[in-house]
Amino acid sequence: MSERSATVPEAVHEQAVDGFGTVRIRPLAPHADADVVHGWVSEERAAFWGMNGLTRDQVAEIYAHMDTLDTHHAFLVLRDADPVALLQTYEPEADRVSECYDVRPGDIGVHLLLAPAGAGGGRSGWTSALLTVMTSYVFLTLGRQRVVVDPDVRNEKAVARFLKQGFTAGPAVVLPEIVLPEVHIPRKDAQLAFLTREVAFPA
Repeated sequence: MSERSATVPEAVHEQAVDGFGTVRIRPLAPHADADVVHGWVSEERAAFWGMNGLTRDQVAEIYAHMDTLDTHHAFLVLRDADPVALLQTYEPEADRVSECYDVRPGDIGVHLLLAPAGAGGGRSGWTSALLTVMTSYVFLTLGRQRVVVDPDVRNEKAVARFLKQGFTAGPAVVLPEIVLPEVHIPRKDAQLAFLTREVAFPA
């Protein structure tokens, strides 16, 4: 067994999507996946992700730190064998977003970064397919009741994608700056949006 295969976790969710392929969600391996993730977050189109200008090792260390947390998790999303997205989930009550809306039991926060065109992404229908799998994971596998997303208000494409997928726009808010010894997160003007299990999977 190679070192890479030994360090790559098993999938936590797998789903076949007609006309798209088999999508797997697996925990991110911070160092084994660093080349892929660093390449994505370094692109100008990923500026809203907040990691432009970081080195590969810095990106790996950020996700290695996240891997120690019980409240924030990172996943690599693969279509067949190709990485196509970076998914992060978090407990809203343990995140700065909790200062900006009333958290309900069963809520889960989500961030999603799609692969660039030419690196497994960029085809028509891919965003919808990946969001469908993501919602299946959080609602059906994890048993959550509502998803909250907080894209940058300037990221109009991301906001439009979520609304097209059935999310309902919430308020525009200011997520406060966080300064800790292990992490610095600048303030963020965000557009909250919500998706309930009932809307995603009507009876």
